[in-house]
Amino acid sequence: MNRPQPEPLVFVIMGGTGDLTSRKLLPAIHALAHRGLLDERTCVLGVARSGDLDDESYRSWARKALRDAGLEPEGSWCDRCLHFNSIGEGKDEDYAALAHRIAELEEQQGLPGNRAFYLSLPAQAFAPTIQGLGGAQLASSKGWTRIVIEKPFGRDLASARDLNATVHEHFAEEQVYRIDHYLGKETVQNLMVFRFGNAIFEDLWNRDRIESVQITVAESLGVEKRGAFYETAGALRDVFQNHLLQVLALVALEVPMTYRADAVRHEKLKVLNSIRIPEPEDVVWGQYVHGRSGGQALAGYREEKGIARDSQVETYVAMRLAVDNWRWQGVPFFVRTGKRLDRKLTRIAVSFRQPPVCLFESMGSCLLHHNDLLITLQPDEGFSLLMDVKAPGIPLSLARIPLHFSYAEAFGQLPEAYETLLLDVLEGDQTLFVHADEVEASWQICDPLLQQPHELQEYAAGTSGPAAADRLLARDGHTWVNE
Repeated sequence: MNRPQPEPLVFVIMGGTGDLTSRKLLPAIHALAHRGLLDERTCVLGVARSGDLDDESYRSWARKALRDAGLEPEGSWCDRCLHFNSIGEGKDEDYAALAHRIAELEEQQGLPGNRAFYLSLPAQAFAPTIQGLGGAQLASSKGWTRIVIEKPFGRDLASARDLNATVHEHFAEEQVYRIDHYLGKETVQNLMVFRFGNAIFEDLWNRDRIESVQITVAESLGVEKRGAFYETAGALRDVFQNHLLQVLALVALEVPMTYRADAVRHEKLKVLNSIRIPEPEDVVWGQYVHGRSGGQALAGYREEKGIARDSQVETYVAMRLAVDNWRWQGVPFFVRTGKRLDRKLTRIAVSFRQPPVCLFESMGSCLLHHNDLLITLQPDEGFSLLMDVKAPGIPLSLARIPLHFSYAEAFGQLPEAYETLLLDVLEGDQTLFVHADEVEASWQICDPLLQQPHELQEYAAGTSGPAAADRLLARDGHTWVNE
C-alpha cells in the first residue's frame, strides 16, 4: 500500500547549520524529496545564530553538506526549498521576527499553515528554544504544528520532568515527537512484524520457552570529537537510558490492541514499569584504556581530547535486568553497551531453552547448544536462527548452522532511519517516537543506578569489554553470544 502524500509545510530546523543537520537531516529531506514524498511547495527554513548567512549562502552551504554526504544536490530543489533565518541572540524580538518570516514564506508559497520545528540543538538549548517558540505564538497555527526533540531528553529524572513541564506549557503531547533514531531503523520496526506477524515465534515468546535475552549496542569508535559531551553523559545516559531500554521494551512488550501510536506506547510503558532496579552486583561499569586494533595503537579514554585525566565517567556498562511480569518472570535480560570495543554491532540474541532430555547421549553425541535467534539491527541487518543438525558421516555428531536472512540480499539498500522518522513526523504518526511517560519511566530505572557507588573496570580498547561482564553472565551459567 502506498503511503499518503504528506501535506505541504514549513520545516524549520533550529540549529540549521549544525553537524546533525549537515550529516543527517538535509540528506534525509533531500532523499524524501527525490523519492517524491514531499510536496513541491514544502519549504525548509534553517535557523541559526549566524548573522552572516542569507538564503543564497545557506543554499551553497547545504549543497556542500549534501555532496559531503555522497549526494548530488539538485540545484532547482535547493533554490526552491531552502531558506535561512538568523535567530540572533534568541531574544523575544528574534522569535517574533522568525514568526514573521514563516508567515511570509507561507503566503509566498500558498501554504496552509502546517509547521514542524526540529530542535537540532545542544540539550541545554531545548528549554529556552521551546519557551521562545511558545512566546512568539509559534506553538499553534491555522494548520498543524509539531515539534521534534532530539536526545538526550534530560540528564536525570528531575531534569526530564522539568523539560516535559516546559514542553507541555506550550505544546500538547500529541504535537511532540521525541526522536530516537534507533527506532527508525527498519530492523527495529520489524521486531513487531517478526513477533506478531509470525505465530510460530509469538507462541514461543515467553518464560516457558526462552531462557535468556541479550541486547548488545557496541561501538568500535571512541568518543571522537564528543569528549566534552561524553564527560557529562557516559554510557548509561548516552545509550542505555534511550536506545537500549527502547529496544528492550519492543522485545518484551505484550501484543498491542492495534499498530497505532497510543497502543504501542502503552505496552512499552508497561514493560519499562515492570523492570526491577538491579542491585549493584548486577551492574558492571567499565572504562577503556589504551589498546590495539588492526595493528594500530588506540588511546585510552583519559587520553582522548576533552577528557579529564582522572575521569570516572563510564564508557561501558553491562547489567542483568529482570522484567517482573507474567510473560518474563525469571528470564534474565543481559544488556551491554560500550565504546572502543572490537566491533560495531547492535544485536538482540534470544536463547531458547534446551530439550529436557538428551536423546543422543548413547550415540556419543548430545545436543549441547541452545537455539539462538540473533536479530542484527546494525550492521548487516537481518537475523539468524542457530540450530543443531546432524553432520554427515559416522559416528553421529552434531553441527550448529544458521538459518539466515539478510535485508540487503532481499531488498537492497535500506532507507536511513532519519528518512523514516521525518516522514512519520510529516504524516503525524507518533508510533516510533517516545512518549513523555516513557522518558520518565526510563529515568526512574537509571536514577538509582547513577547514585549507586561503583568501581570502573578497565578494558583494553579494541577488545570485547571488561572480564567482569563475562563473570556477570557466568553466575547464571550463561555466556555472551558472540557468533
